[in-house]
Amino acid sequence: MCAADPGTWCSRFYQWTNNDFLAQSADAIVSKTLTITLIVIVALLARALIHRAITRLIEGATNGAVSRLVRSRAPMRLRNSTAPLISQRRAQRARTVGSVLRSMTSAIVLLVAAVMILAEFNVALGPILASAGIVGVAIGFGAQNLVRDFLSGMFMLLEDQYGVGDIVDLGAATGTVEAVGLRITTIRDLKGTVWYVRNGEIQRVGNMSQGFAVAVVDVPVGYSVDTAAATEVAGKAATERLEQEDLAGDVLEPPEVLGVDRVTNEGLTLRLTVRVSPGRQWAVQRALNAAIADALDEAGIPRPLVFAGPNG
Repeated sequence: MCAADPGTWCSRFYQWTNNDFLAQSADAIVSKTLTITLIVIVALLARALIHRAITRLIEGATNGAVSRLVRSRAPMRLRNSTAPLISQRRAQRARTVGSVLRSMTSAIVLLVAAVMILAEFNVALGPILASAGIVGVAIGFGAQNLVRDFLSGMFMLLEDQYGVGDIVDLGAATGTVEAVGLRITTIRDLKGTVWYVRNGEIQRVGNMSQGFAVAVVDVPVGYSVDTAAATEVAGKAATERLEQEDLAGDVLEPPEVLGVDRVTNEGLTLRLTVRVSPGRQWAVQRALNAAIADALDEAGIPRPLVFAGPNG
């Protein structure tokens, strides 16, 4: 009967389809379609605005100044040498966190829109939400390790505990970081073995590549040595060796001879330290060990006594 009223949606649908059911449901179809379209448009607009806000936030973090910690504690030479690396690592970390945040916000917005659309069709949401809650609890218990790894990876990225190229000690493995993910960190040790460490299993992080490193050189000498003379020879040899071209670019501060560090049955141990660029401490230690040993031999400074065993 509504098809007899000209200008109504019922009349138009009946003219278009010649179907009684569609004509009788015309008003509901039009109103529901408009409502659903509005929900979809609002959801897409909200998603776009949130993504834009996250992108601007990430760009601000990427283009920010060098961290306050590095500016306040590092010497000027170290600040200039590490600023590009810090900026690059900040950009990588920000992009990763931004990608995760965009994915999470997209999922939340689309889920809310889907629930609102189902409500327009008078679908009972109570049983669906209850079932989803039960399934979520079951998945949470089954995938709690995965969730822990994911959250640990997020905090690791936000706190910049380490990055690709850093030399780290994670307890389970020690080596160079080759890849950093939200669940797994890939490390290659000195023997070339690749270790895949779950982020949730990392209890401590020792980073040997952040800011600066310290090369520690222990010089063994005999009991009868004049410690002042040995200290002077070791310091002079270290200074001359560090001024050479192959090491000069790695040295951040002059070497410091600390004096006698240990007294053993064989002799004394003098300790010398020098602050160097991250990751260069081992090369500097090897070079200083060779230079100081040659200088002590040339100066006639006795080395520790080595007692032979029962077999000679």
